[in-house]
Amino acid sequence: MSSETTTSPRHTIAVLVDNEPGVLARVVGLFSGRGYNIESLTVAEVDTTLDRSRINIVTSGDEMIINQIRAQLERLVPVFNVVDLTEEGPSIERELALVKVVGQGENRIEALRVADIFRARAVDSTLGSFVFEVTGESGKINAFIDLMRPLGLAEVSRTGVVAIARGADAM
Repeated sequence: MSSETTTSPRHTIAVLVDNEPGVLARVVGLFSGRGYNIESLTVAEVDTTLDRSRINIVTSGDEMIINQIRAQLERLVPVFNVVDLTEEGPSIERELALVKVVGQGENRIEALRVADIFRARAVDSTLGSFVFEVTGESGKINAFIDLMRPLGLAEVSRTGVVAIARGADAM
């Protein structure tokens, strides 16, 4: 990928779709078929009565690329609404990560100290490891992981970004 792609603005796009087999594959296929990168992807059923799911996609691109992505998503048959939360106004983004740190002695104590600063919770503890749960914006998660590397970072599992617009308006 070019350096232009890596410096392109990051956008969070929310897509309301029918909750049926194959919809996610069609959305992902749209991105891969055109060479667009997906940095984060989350999907969950959000309305059992109407049988709808919400897909949150974090991608990067200039205004033209983002407009193309939106237009192509809107043309997919099971899509009801597409919102670029980055452009629509204030929104809230959060991510959850489970971070396993293996260590002894001072590193173990320092890992607990760092976790406390980041408001991470120890959800598992053995004599040689911790699993921390940390939530927040992606930058916070990245910073926590970076600080855990020298302390014995062993494994990371992340949910991906979930996002919602602020205010009374809904999708």
